[in-house]
Amino acid sequence: MTYNVSLENFQGPLDLLLFLVRKNEIEIEDIPIITITEQYMEYIDMMKALNLDVAGEFLVMAATLMYLKSRALLPRTDGDEAEEEQTTLEDLKRQLLEYEQYKDVAQRLKEQNILEKNVFTRACFNEPVPVDDEQALTEASVFDLLQAFKKMLERVGGDEAGYEVEFEQISVKDKMSDVLQLLEGHMGGLPFERLFSENPGKVELITTFLAMLELMKMQAIRIYQNANFSSIYVYPIGDEEQQGEAVGDSEQL
Repeated sequence: MTYNVSLENFQGPLDLLLFLVRKNEIEIEDIPIITITEQYMEYIDMMKALNLDVAGEFLVMAATLMYLKSRALLPRTDGDEAEEEQTTLEDLKRQLLEYEQYKDVAQRLKEQNILEKNVFTRACFNEPVPVDDEQALTEASVFDLLQAFKKMLERVGGDEAGYEVEFEQISVKDKMSDVLQLLEGHMGGLPFERLFSENPGKVELITTFLAMLELMKMQAIRIYQNANFSSIYVYPIGDEEQQGEAVGDSEQL
């Protein structure tokens, strides 16, 4: 038996590319296409191995990157193919630059609370208490969560070939309840690692990770970090009724 989690409500391929650019501390104009393509495909392979529902846009971007990588590995030639390669790469950089600007503006609007004037939600989210008073927390992405999960999996000797889980042993629904119980009373958040047992097995790691993705999608939890690619903290959204509905909805998954 397998378990499917859709990434449609999370991020898209440009988010993953921007994540990799910032992780490697490089400028968009100077993207090392071979390195970025290899890292992009690692994340795609991991998402597929975890049975995450990878949207078609991710695969289209993967095909574009593989094309650019293959052209970069071939000897330079003149003609239409070289011009097409350059056009494709420049178009990708342009999209990424525009998307980065969009993300930055959206973040500034969020920080200024401008959008709250006309937004009304059922639940009240208690803002997290910063772990470090000198640096406010920022909301992390699902790719930050994937990176943290990969590190934990490596600690227990896991690999891509062993991602398949027998969910009759540990259900995602039960893990969703466990995560919410652990976060109960911790409105200041808990480190990502605290949501796992002291010596977790591979099955527990994967099931807990999928449970967290479902809770994020249902807006029962949020994840934050002090800085890009730093430690991740998980915060409950302060509405017991909404959290109960999230676990109840999981019965239909």
